[in-house]
Amino acid sequence: MKTTVFGLLIISTATLGLGDAVAADPASSYSKAVQQFCRADYKKYCGDYGLETTALRSCMDRNGESLSKACVRALVQDGEVSQAEVNRRKRH
Repeated sequence: MKTTVFGLLIISTATLGLGDAVAADPASSYSKAVQQFCRADYKKYCGDYGLETTALRSCMDRNGESLSKACVRALVQDGEVSQAEVNRRKRH
């Protein structure tokens, strides 16, 4: 299992234009759903970090509880974070 998204998040997402950055890098590991649904969260919380970096993953992790439901859902479906981790965070 991949690190928690929030150890990612994720997500695991992109620079100012997630779609643009991913288009420039066809080997990107982010799914179309993560690109689409996490773009705004990335820009809002972690836009200063490069794609697929430890710093981005840490930032998304720190902001995990603030991420949109659609982004979290995409990250779970993509295997970037487990539903159990999402549920655990909701309880706290």
